[in-house]
Amino acid sequence: MLKERIHMMSTKELQVKREKYIPKGVSNGNLNIAYTASGATIVDLDQREWIDFAGAIGTLNVGHSHPTVTAAVKSQVDKFLHPGFNVMMYEGYINLAEKLCEITPGDFEKQALLLNSGAEAVENAIKVSRKYTGRQAVVSFVRGFHGRTNLTMGMTSKVKPYKFGFGPFAPEIYQAPYPYLYQKPAQLTDEEYTDLMIERFKEFFVATVAPETVACVVMEPVQGEGGFVIPPKKFVSFVRDFCTEHGIVFVADEIQTGFGRTGKMFAMEHFDVAADLTTVSKSLAAGLPLSGVVGKKEILNAASPGELGGTYAGSPVACAAALAVIDVINEENLLARSEAIGQKIENKLMDLQEQHEFIGEIRRLGSMVAMEIVDNPLNKAPNKQKTSEITKYANENGLLLLSAGLNSNVIRFLTPLVITDQELDRGLAILDDALQQSYAKIEQ
Repeated sequence: MLKERIHMMSTKELQVKREKYIPKGVSNGNLNIAYTASGATIVDLDQREWIDFAGAIGTLNVGHSHPTVTAAVKSQVDKFLHPGFNVMMYEGYINLAEKLCEITPGDFEKQALLLNSGAEAVENAIKVSRKYTGRQAVVSFVRGFHGRTNLTMGMTSKVKPYKFGFGPFAPEIYQAPYPYLYQKPAQLTDEEYTDLMIERFKEFFVATVAPETVACVVMEPVQGEGGFVIPPKKFVSFVRDFCTEHGIVFVADEIQTGFGRTGKMFAMEHFDVAADLTTVSKSLAAGLPLSGVVGKKEILNAASPGELGGTYAGSPVACAAALAVIDVINEENLLARSEAIGQKIENKLMDLQEQHEFIGEIRRLGSMVAMEIVDNPLNKAPNKQKTSEITKYANENGLLLLSAGLNSNVIRFLTPLVITDQELDRGLAILDDALQQSYAKIEQ
């Protein structure tokens, strides 16, 4: 290891090289250089340790370099790298498709299509929905995020930094209202607000787009980039029933919420509904590029041979990783661990909330936890600057931490589900310091 490091460039040299050869549009929350990683800890080139509360934006539910996953990957690499499933089939793709059909919610006959990225999965869910229904329109939701391709940018709600200057976008895309209980009018109860949002959803299909023209409704069961916003169960059930009534394909975007993040294998299980199609990626393959569309056989089978696929779609190495990931989640009881992690983070945040009035709502499903940063608890006005101060301090002092939200004022927690209590405590201590540092600026 020492000889290897002698021949490596320094952190500063690599930072200069990065600035010269990589576009500034590729952002970096942390400017250090990863060297090794295991579980929920990354060691950089200068041997500094970083507790990972970001999980590569939610792709590492089984952690960095899980030995079961790395063993499966090494075994596959020794056999072959990529014959191309459209050229010659291989066992991993078929076995993973079977496994995904078994574990994805829905008491109906399923099939699964494997791809490379989350955005590609969403696009293919739309492709087959259009083919199956003969319709063109696509409905997503305000604050939703579905990717960075042209079609998925059109579906994504946040203009900056995702859409500004990159249009025109694909036509026939519409954004429906999505409930946000924390920002509801003060005079309404939660139930009254939910009923109001259901009425607005119905009005949307009168004022904006006719349901007879809609191929699919694509919903994140918990909005990810939108700020970990959790919808009321009644609203999700209504959307599911509305789609059934009008022959619309209901697509659950479980790319960030899947594989144990919310304490269940898939977030839709919290709402007791099953989507017609489910998109998966991120933590599916422990950091290797892989995604999928899983759902009703009659919908996925609407496409003819040659109409679905891609050169690298369903990489055998990534498939091997994904099969190992599913085994790890089950064998290590990571669904229960997810809930335990989330509860511990929530308890700490509740304690911190008593100390800092700029901490607004704390919300979670499982270990998908968010803390909203506001001016004060009365006006609930988003405080983007303070959020940036907190995440900047964390990322300079040993904790990888991400923000989210339409107004960039939500701190989100995506710890690996294999994080140890010691790692979790260390990370939360750094978070405490970051909040204290931000509070000190107010006092000054």
